Amino acid sequence: MIEIAPSILSANFSKLGEEIATVEKAGASLLHVDVMDGRFVPNITVGLPVVKAISRATRLPIDAHLMIVEPGRYAEQFVKAGARMVSIHIEADPHAHRTLTAIRAAGGLAGIVINPATSLSALDEVIKFADYVLVMSVNPGFGGQEFIPESLDKVRRLRKMIDERQLNTRIEIDGGINVENIAEVTSAGAEIIVAGSAIFGAEDPSVALRAMREATVLWV
Repeated sequence: MIEIAPSILSANFSKLGEEIATVEKAGASLLHVDVMDGRFVPNITVGLPVVKAISRATRLPIDAHLMIVEPGRYAEQFVKAGARMVSIHIEADPHAHRTLTAIRAAGGLAGIVINPATSLSALDEVIKFADYVLVMSVNPGFGGQEFIPESLDKVRRLRKMIDERQLNTRIEIDGGINVENIAEVTSAGAEIIVAGSAIFGAEDPSVALRAMREATVLWV
């Protein structure tokens, strides 16, 4: 099943409730929330209070992507704040097994994230403890970046790794996904598609979301 997760990083925060309601009515599967601390990535966004507020304002599952140092200190708290999915960067957490286990113990789905320049070999020992892998198809930190084409091969190789190990791990992808390239991305093996500016930057986010879904259905 292919799911589209609008990223609120590109939403209009002055009317965030309306923006969320729009994509919810348009059939979004998840709501992607980028949590940045200004240390792991050069940007600062939202934290626990905002996730808690969003969880009260939508029926959509919240997908919290932690782009922070020491994610093990906070990951479990994001589940308790209302996030259904919480992902951490393999580059940021030397104790990824412990953090993923804590996310699951708290009742959430645990995800591991991998940056564009990080080899898939970094996931070798940890992937079996993750419910999903988030492949970054841009360098994390800012919305509106262009898709890195090499990410397609990375997704294909990750799909092969998962299938060969007979795991149920899902593949999420984030960065530069739009109606023009979503078919290639899903054909490569990605199942959860994060889209920010392609949806919230459009004149009508609901139309943009439906167009992306239709493009996916035609090719998958």
